[in-house]
Amino acid sequence: MEKKTVFITGASRGIGRSIALKFAAQGYHVLINCRISADELAAVRDEILALPEGSCQMLVGDVGNPDDVRQMFALISEETALPDVLINNAGTAHIGLLSEMSDDQWSTVIQTNLSAVFYCSRAAIPAMVRQKQGKIINISSMWGISGASCEAAYSASKAGVHSLTQALAKELAPSNIQVNAVACGVIDTAMNSQLNAEERAQLAEDIPAGRFGSAEEVAALVWDLANGPDYLTGQVIALNGGYL
Repeated sequence: MEKKTVFITGASRGIGRSIALKFAAQGYHVLINCRISADELAAVRDEILALPEGSCQMLVGDVGNPDDVRQMFALISEETALPDVLINNAGTAHIGLLSEMSDDQWSTVIQTNLSAVFYCSRAAIPAMVRQKQGKIINISSMWGISGASCEAAYSASKAGVHSLTQALAKELAPSNIQVNAVACGVIDTAMNSQLNAEERAQLAEDIPAGRFGSAEEVAALVWDLANGPDYLTGQVIALNGGYL
C-alpha cells in the first residue's frame, strides 16, 4: 500500500517537529520544511529515518515567498506524490508597540503567518481536488480569537488565518477537502523562551489548567483532525487549557 504524504511547514523544532514525528510514526511519508534552520531540520529528518519504515524529504525554503513555494511543490511533484495532508505551521511573533513597529517587521509577520497559508494551500489544492480528498490544517493561536496587547500584528495575522480557514472550508467542501485550524494557547516551545522563570510561573497561574501545553498535545490533536470525520470542516478548535 502506498504511503500517504503530509507536508509540514516550520518543522525544524517545537510544534512542527512533534507533528512530523507523530505522522512519521503512523506510516506517513513526511515532507518537512524550514526557512533557515537547515541543521535542525536535518536532525528531525534523521529522527524520522531512524523509525521503522520512516520516510522523509527535506525542503528548505521560505513559505512566505510564493516563488519558493512554487519551487518546493515542483520538487515534491518530481520526487513523490503531492501531499494528502497539508499542515501550515510556520510562524513568527513580534512583541512591541504597534506605533514602534517597522514596515519590514509588519510584513514579515503577515507573510510568514498568513500569506504562507495562502501560498501553500494554493499549491496543494489542485491535486487534492483531482483526488476528491484532502486535509488542510492550520496551526494558529488563541490571540487570533482575542487579540493580545503588544502583539497586534501577530494577532491580526492569526485572525486572518481563522477567516481564511472558514472561507476555504466552504470553498473546498464540495471536493471533499476539509480545512480546520488549531488555535493554540501557551505552548512550551522556543517561541516562549524569552520568559524567565518568574514570568513562566505567573503565566501558568493565569491558565486554568495550571500549566503550559506541550507540542506533543498539539500534534495529537492535529493527527485526530487529519483522521477525523469528513463532516468536520471550517472549525477553529481552541487548545488553550481553558485560558479563553
